[in-house]
Order: sequence, then structure tokens, then C-alpha cells
Amino acid sequence: MAPATLGLLAPVAATANEVTINDFNAAEEIAVTNSRIDGLEARFNNLEAGSFSETTTASFGVDFLVGAEDGAASEAAQFGYQMGIGLETSFTGEDALSATIDIGDGASGALAFDDTADVLTLDGLTYTFPVGGATVMVGDSTDISAVYTGACAYSAFTDYMGNCGTGSTVGVGGNGATAAVSYAFDSGFSLAGGVSSTPESILTEEGADVFGVEAAYTADSFGLSLAYSDAEATTGWGVNGMYAFDFATLSAGWESVDTGTTADGFFVGLSFPEVGPGSFEVGMGTTGNFSSADTEYYTYEASYAYPVNDGMTITPGVYIVEGATDVTGVAVKTSFSF
Repeated sequence: MAPATLGLLAPVAATANEVTINDFNAAEEIAVTNSRIDGLEARFNNLEAGSFSETTTASFGVDFLVGAEDGAASEAAQFGYQMGIGLETSFTGEDALSATIDIGDGASGALAFDDTADVLTLDGLTYTFPVGGATVMVGDSTDISAVYTGACAYSAFTDYMGNCGTGSTVGVGGNGATAAVSYAFDSGFSLAGGVSSTPESILTEEGADVFGVEAAYTADSFGLSLAYSDAEATTGWGVNGMYAFDFATLSAGWESVDTGTTADGFFVGLSFPEVGPGSFEVGMGTTGNFSSADTEYYTYEASYAYPVNDGMTITPGVYIVEGATDVTGVAVKTSFSF
């Protein structure tokens, strides 16, 4: 504003030097200058208002992770990070255009975050809008389960415990272009389902398609979710649920996947919401889905989340992952949200 204002004042000053004192009308010149400044301010405000919509919000999350594993290929202490950016805009007050962008170090192993190494990755681009009493979601790089209700209260420390052990059904993913719909009844019941296809070959033999449906019921102290998925030659059934006691919440899940051979997996976990100033989680489950001919391996974990303030939480945890060689890990995750 200052350079622009000085630029307007310069011609006025030059004119004043060329006339006599009797020809100079101070009040008139000030009025002209003020009108020019007002015009500049109006144009500046219009530019500022149009540069970023008032209905657009941004949220950010950063995780730092440091730890070491006994029995892994490398037993040295490791450091990892990830950052997530969420952008959302509403055009009617009832719809939402959302984008999620992730970046991480891309390391491997149980300590790793699922992101491309030091590259911004679009993790979801969706438009959600109401149709009647239902909610419709269309987009790319997103999961069908994004519209599911689910019934898991457990906060996993490792990926093995994610989705309460039902990552292929209640947590079904997608193959790119996704359309899904959900409907919540007043009674606590909800229904949801959708389809996701390869963007270049939607619902064709050349592409890969995923179908999923879920029925769920949630109440104040308990919930139950049942889901079915069909991903080309793989079908699956999954169920997870939770029950809140006075002192803790129990979460459990079971999944059966058929790829020509049936394989099952399960999970169970306890969440203690008030242990000192923080919360405590302990859980165990299979490391995947295993057939009757397979050797089953299990994973165990325990973690304690301590909120330093509204935007920062420190979570130390320990875990054991069985396999051909068992791995025992100790790690500390520091999470920031802003």
C-alpha cells in the first residue's frame, strides 16, 4: 500500500511546484488523493477476499518416530517422519471438497510410515454431498471404507493393529476412481457401500474393481460392524465391535478372506482412557490372514499416549512381531496437530 500511495502523491507534489500559492487548493488536492487511496484499498480488499475462499479450511499433522528393533535386519536406532495436509472447501454448507496430501521418509519395517520417500503424495481427493437423506462420495485415490461407520475404538500403535484386524473388509481400500454412498438411520443403524475401479478402465474386464458393503449399529456404549468385500478373485467377510466398560473399552475384530483358499485373522485390544494424565492401549492379533495350512504368527503391542498440550502428544510404545525371526521393538512417537 505504501509504494502505491507514494506513487499517487508524486504527481500532486510535482503540480504544486509549478503553480503559485494562490492557485493551490489544499482541500481539493487532499480530497482527490483520498479518493485515489480509497479506490486502491477497495481493489486490494477485493483481491484479498478472492484469493482464498472463506469456506476453505486447512489442517496439518506431523509425526516424528524414533526407535529400535531387536531381531530386525538392522538393530540400530532409527528415525522416521510423516506429515499430512488436509484441505476442505464447502460450496453449499452441506457438501465438502476434500484433499489429503502426505509426505514421509518411506522407510521399511514395523517402524515405518506408509508414504513415498520425501515426495508429496495425494492420498485422497473427494467430493461429498447429500442426496435425500444419504451421503454420496466420489473421488480418486480414496478408500470405499471412507464412508463406513466401523465399530473399533482401539488406537493402534503399529500398522498390524490397524482397522481392528479387518483391513480387507471393514477397512476395504480402493483402486483409484471411487464412488460410495452411506445412510444413517435415526435408530443407530447405518448402511454403506461403494465401488472403486482403475481410472483408465472403469468397470471393465481390463481394469481392477473393488466392491464393498457394510452394515453397522452404534450406541453409547457398544457398536458392531459387518462388512463384505469383493476385489476381483478375492472376497472377504469381516466383523468388528466394541464395548465400553466403566474403566476401559474392549475392541475386537475377525476377518475371513477367500482367494481360492480361505484365510482368517483376528484382533483384540483394550483401551484405558484415563491412566494418569494420558491413555493406555494394549492389544494382540495375527500379523495377517492365515489358512489352516499356514503357520500363524501373532503381534503384541502396548502404548501410552501423553498429551503435552492441545496440539502435541507423545506416545511411547513396545511391540513384538512374530515371524521366521521374532522382532521386538521400542519406539517413541511425537505427534503435532495444527
